[in-house]
Amino acid sequence: MDILTKGGLLMTIKKIQILATSDIHGYIMPTTFRNTLNEALGLAKIATIIQEKRLEGPTILIDNGDFIQGSPLTYYHQKFQAQEPNPLIQVANALQYDAMIFGNHEFNYGLPALQSVISQSKFPWLGANILTNNDQHFTKPYIIKEIEGVRIAILGVTTHFVTKWEEPDHINGLRFEDAFSSASYWAKWIRSNEQIDVLILCYHGGFERSLETGELLEKEDGENQGYRICTEIEEVDIVISGHQHREISTTFMGKSIVQPNTKGICLASIELKIMMDSQKKIHSITHTPSLIHVTEDMKPNTSVCSIISPTFDKTEAWLDETIGIIQGNMLIENTFFARIQEHPYIEFINHIQMEASGASISCTALFHDECEGLKQEVTIRDIVTNYIYANTLKVLRLSGLDILLALEQSATYFTVEEGELKVAESFLYPKAQPYNYDMWEGIEYILDISKPIGERVTKLTINGEPIKMDEEFDVVMSSYRATGAGNFDFLRNRPVVKEIQIDITELIADYILKHPSIHATCNKNWQVTF
Repeated sequence: MDILTKGGLLMTIKKIQILATSDIHGYIMPTTFRNTLNEALGLAKIATIIQEKRLEGPTILIDNGDFIQGSPLTYYHQKFQAQEPNPLIQVANALQYDAMIFGNHEFNYGLPALQSVISQSKFPWLGANILTNNDQHFTKPYIIKEIEGVRIAILGVTTHFVTKWEEPDHINGLRFEDAFSSASYWAKWIRSNEQIDVLILCYHGGFERSLETGELLEKEDGENQGYRICTEIEEVDIVISGHQHREISTTFMGKSIVQPNTKGICLASIELKIMMDSQKKIHSITHTPSLIHVTEDMKPNTSVCSIISPTFDKTEAWLDETIGIIQGNMLIENTFFARIQEHPYIEFINHIQMEASGASISCTALFHDECEGLKQEVTIRDIVTNYIYANTLKVLRLSGLDILLALEQSATYFTVEEGELKVAESFLYPKAQPYNYDMWEGIEYILDISKPIGERVTKLTINGEPIKMDEEFDVVMSSYRATGAGNFDFLRNRPVVKEIQIDITELIADYILKHPSIHATCNKNWQVTF
């Protein structure tokens, strides 16, 4: 607390720190579950920073969504101990979060699981644009925190693209309004009715345009509306963003804007400085954003570790169970090369999807660039660190034209620069999207990236015969892709022939258990040229 005079008045400068996490995705301990147990990430290490910050003065702690899903630990809890208290919420309660926002992945396990999480939480979940079918709010739109005479509103909204990605059964009874429209309405309402001093908008969404240049970063389809929020909603002082897993700490349009990456890599902090006279009248408020990074040598918080350890230890033991043997080589040495010429691992996943569904055509993706494929002795760890999402399977009835369009969309993943094949910038920035490039089995095709976008499929056959555009085929794919997500909009309303309501990682594990000795094969049914 600083004391000074202004115009003969005795002034006090009070400091309040707004601390924010986002996109934790169930990463509590400092590990990605591959090997090391001391990486520069995890909420247990973030908790150490939070503890230090609280010693400096008053704080508000917020999570901006995608908290309860996304790691082997969250998968283990949901699969094996879903009826027990959620260990992530136990950690969040211990850390005394003031509020959480819904991320799109909060809905992955369905409403009963989410409602259980909400009931266990000792803090409010905020969702101004999430309503029930009878037009009631699913949870509170906002809360007010009063700290040392300063009234701070925390308003939460979630990207309304949840409806494009999520299984309908998981959000049955909910309606997601446009995030920008809801944020704009509630920001004005709060300013008019709540006599606040600071308005924090927590938006589980990112930025469609560059904050530096205004340049469009992606298709302006409404998934990310952060730029529009910052430029058009003047009532907001601070924007806590997420979803894109970026690191942002800047001031724009008079607003402090942060986005603290993912998996507890860093903590966002916005320091408020409030100049107040002896009558508690506020004369000025400034805010300064920053990101505080976790380091390898930082000690994790012991209380957090003790809470999460029982589930973590069980998860680790489960991950190390050997369930089968690979004959041949299914390791991925280079994910880029695995995307331009078929790899045995990709063929393996497609074959599992085809066997589980009965479909004769399948598509899948390499979800991240750390995919290592399967080593000779396969463990559960190998499966869940390669296939990281909680997808199920759907079989859609597609026309030959649909298949062609899907391949053309996947072909936009690549570009040619100075004679070299590269990943297109739109799939790298503002967020890497390797999961939106699909590879197919059951058909034969060639993608020629030297051709213009929309004309890159130079071969498309089935059993050696050209595919007719009006012919129909049953194609199995992830539940995510079947929603049309990833700019595959034309898939959204195609007939669903079959749904397999079993997690794909479970299907992979079951397949290996039934076939404990698997031969790595690769029929090279497709390739990418340029």
